[in-house]
Amino acid sequence: MSKPPRLTLPPRARARHLRTTRGEFAVHEAGEPARGTALLVPGFTGSKEDFIGLLEPLAEAGYRVVAIDGRGQYESPGPREESAYSPDELARDLLAQAAVVAGENPDGAALHLVGHSLGGLVSRTAVIRDAAPFRSLTLMSSGPGAICEAQQDRTKLLVAALEVMREDMPGVWAAMRAADPEDALPDPPELAAFLRDRWLATVPEQLIATGRVLISEPDRVTELAGVPLPKLVVSGSSDYVWPVPWMDDMARRLGAARVVVEGTDHSPNAEDPSATAAALASFWDSVDARRG
Repeated sequence: MSKPPRLTLPPRARARHLRTTRGEFAVHEAGEPARGTALLVPGFTGSKEDFIGLLEPLAEAGYRVVAIDGRGQYESPGPREESAYSPDELARDLLAQAAVVAGENPDGAALHLVGHSLGGLVSRTAVIRDAAPFRSLTLMSSGPGAICEAQQDRTKLLVAALEVMREDMPGVWAAMRAADPEDALPDPPELAAFLRDRWLATVPEQLIATGRVLISEPDRVTELAGVPLPKLVVSGSSDYVWPVPWMDDMARRLGAARVVVEGTDHSPNAEDPSATAAALASFWDSVDARRG
């Protein structure tokens, strides 16, 4: 899971709720749309806080940034039904969010879409359904299909535990922490408390359904390549969920720009937000320059 580099919002950011035709969603927002607007979609077990380190540098680069909790994630409500969290349902949510965010801009400008990990799978489902609201798509630490075999095994165990213990989320959390590597460094108390609180606030059916997506998602790269949007693939220099060579090949098949944030793993947005924000802003600037 992504571990935010900080938990307090920067001075130029605010927390609010986004009201859409698909319900209300908790967001963190920063900046003005001088150069454009970006919608940031978090991954499995994640939340809008995973992007907290990006808010200030992207706002300083002239972008309005909206990071969102999807339905059933942390501070956004969601039903206790697994069917509510299919990729298609989550993509419909994302399109509803995009409509509101774009409509709030003075000129109704299109959006740059960024999906991290599972959020990348949701984002590509959304743009395959309807690319019109978006100016570009960035897939961050997100691969061509299902996650690697080792992570599939771990995710299957988690899904199985949740199916049996969905009414005992504290118990599942304790079991997950007990399975951490013995040499893993403990999280600072404030971060540890946040990670636990976020887990307990996440709807278990959301985790079950999206966990199944991660272990069964088909390769849709050819389909996505036909979507006429500029694309960027960003990753760390290593990745334990989708191997970096898989993402290299995906970028080639998509005809996408490719950025590797050196020294980071599965969450460059949290592990080196400054370098990640610079890569995103540079890509978005290039997209706008080509349009101009």
